[in-house]
Amino acid sequence: MPARPQRTSKAPARRRRVDLPRQAALEVLVAVRADEAYTNLVLPATLARHGLSGRDAGFVTELASGTIRRQGTYDAIIAACSERPLAKVQAKVLDVLRLGTHQLLAMRVPDHAAISATVDLARDRVGAGAAGFVNAVLRKVAAHDLDTWIGQVSTEATFASVAHSHPAWVVERLAQALGPARDELDDLLAADNLSPRVTLVARPGLAERDELIAAGAEPLPYSPYAAALPGGNPGEVVAVAEGRAGVQDEGSQLVALGLAQAVLGGPDLNWLDLCAGPGGKAALLAALAGGRGARVLAVERQPHRAGLVAKATAASRTGLRGVVCADGTRPAWPADSFDRVLVDAPCSGLGALRRRPEARWRRQPSDLDALVPLQHALLDSALASVRPGGLVLYATCSPVLAETADVVNGALERHPGAVLEDLSGTGALAGIPDAAGPLPGTIQLWPHRHGTDAMFLALLRRTEPA
Repeated sequence: MPARPQRTSKAPARRRRVDLPRQAALEVLVAVRADEAYTNLVLPATLARHGLSGRDAGFVTELASGTIRRQGTYDAIIAACSERPLAKVQAKVLDVLRLGTHQLLAMRVPDHAAISATVDLARDRVGAGAAGFVNAVLRKVAAHDLDTWIGQVSTEATFASVAHSHPAWVVERLAQALGPARDELDDLLAADNLSPRVTLVARPGLAERDELIAAGAEPLPYSPYAAALPGGNPGEVVAVAEGRAGVQDEGSQLVALGLAQAVLGGPDLNWLDLCAGPGGKAALLAALAGGRGARVLAVERQPHRAGLVAKATAASRTGLRGVVCADGTRPAWPADSFDRVLVDAPCSGLGALRRRPEARWRRQPSDLDALVPLQHALLDSALASVRPGGLVLYATCSPVLAETADVVNGALERHPGAVLEDLSGTGALAGIPDAAGPLPGTIQLWPHRHGTDAMFLALLRRTEPA
């Protein structure tokens, strides 16, 4: 009986397992791009879904957040290394390339490991053809370091935008906002690309800052209630878990303190937060008001954000009059009803790019066409809602002049019975260095100077009936 011929076909190559942290980072990028998710919200959910913690969680956080911050820089480099225009590269493939480029140019990942793991990710998530393309591009990226690449893909006119990964129009608006300090522009843009520490607030009457310090947080210089965690999950701090403390940037704390600590004559019982969502400032105001026998009405137009306000203020009931879902530009209360009013207006958010890195790629100059009229309308509503002699604090997390000085000047022109007060000597705001705003008496905080978001604050007093 003749021998059976031996089979010569090879068994299919075994597919290499995709690295889970890199897979999670890609999921974050896709959610931010395709679903318009927010990095700081989708990231914790993704880590929890995959059961990632410790070093793996830190790796995913840096890989995803760093890639989104540096997207503009990396796109310029990838374009120089690709034979295809970026517009013709599949969106998910571009996400993968950005992740690989960040590992090669900004993380302590060996080149061979960064390329190999990213190619495996492309093969698993997109296909073999994409893997070959990714491999070819990343090998070219690995030929130079980040500084060399920036020098090659930028010009004198585009250097700030490319080097610091900000759209050109954002660079222009921030430069205008710096005014005479325009030479600080590079420092400001660089600060936007630094990962901010988690800042906590100890809500007065409910928690002491010493309790946060005992939990490992470090006191911050300007707000007496602020402390920063060096790392870890803030939800593991007991006071945060119980709602007696919260996560809140020091600049945002100073907004609430600026209103609460300003000198006011006459009755001081009724406070209004006109744009309260998601509730951090309302919670601090309610805690401050409760200790003085006053109460805060928190108003938020969007129902889901009103729910966040209710949750944030749940522990401050003694200082809370209620949470109302209403349009702040159409007051559901009589005129002259409040002693203090906060207008933390919806804005471009260009002062908080450290915490919301995706905002720089979503915002467009045309967004100001809708935001600025809304800011004017809200400030008009606030001045109508406050009693004669009462105070209105207008704030934005944007330093853009169209959203700050121009809005305040417009209100002063429309309301002859309103005057601009000096905030520079008010409570916690007194003595903050280099914080002069674009109008006399206003405050402008900066990430590169103060380690806070770029909050703008202006205090107006209504001196006579409207």
